[in-house]
Amino acid sequence: MNLVLATKNKGKTKQFKEIFQKESINIFDLNDIGFNIVIEEDENTLEGNAIKKAKVVCKKLHKPVISDDSGLSVHALNGRPGVFSARYAGKDASYEENIAKLLKDLKDVPNEKRHARFVCVMALAIPFEDIKIVKGSCDGFIIDTKRGTGGFGYAPIFYFPAIKKTMAELSYDEWFLYSHRAKACRKMLELLKENKEKIEMF
Repeated sequence: MNLVLATKNKGKTKQFKEIFQKESINIFDLNDIGFNIVIEEDENTLEGNAIKKAKVVCKKLHKPVISDDSGLSVHALNGRPGVFSARYAGKDASYEENIAKLLKDLKDVPNEKRHARFVCVMALAIPFEDIKIVKGSCDGFIIDTKRGTGGFGYAPIFYFPAIKKTMAELSYDEWFLYSHRAKACRKMLELLKENKEKIEMF
């Protein structure tokens, strides 16, 4: 099975390919297929952005498409950065700039009150079918010092107390067990199996 992933984020693509290739599903992102239309992620929710990306690419290609939007919600910041996670420090902010802003906003918040949740919403768009949605989440705390080199975004400061590691320090097996995106991907794999015949028509 071949599927288009509506992203140009190389970090996301790597994670998706690692999961889906084990199920004989080939993932091609927007870089792979030369898709150069800019899709503004301007919806008010993660679900809205995931749906928009899947719909736009599906309509243009007339092929099944999966997409995701993920966000970090920090309780002490009333859920911020949330849907603005990728651009928390500005429209074209780097991962480092987003982390710096988050830590600045949390500088007066004690460690025990830095509870955070990662959420991933994934959408499946199949031509002539209704959009289908799955979600995954994981809970942890935000720490001040970056640890680990895996993952991307806020991964080096998102800490799992139960295993005493940040998301950036997880082995692949640990990441597959704990990550919000991995949890959503496992649900998406079930959805793809249920819709296998429809998908393979295109």
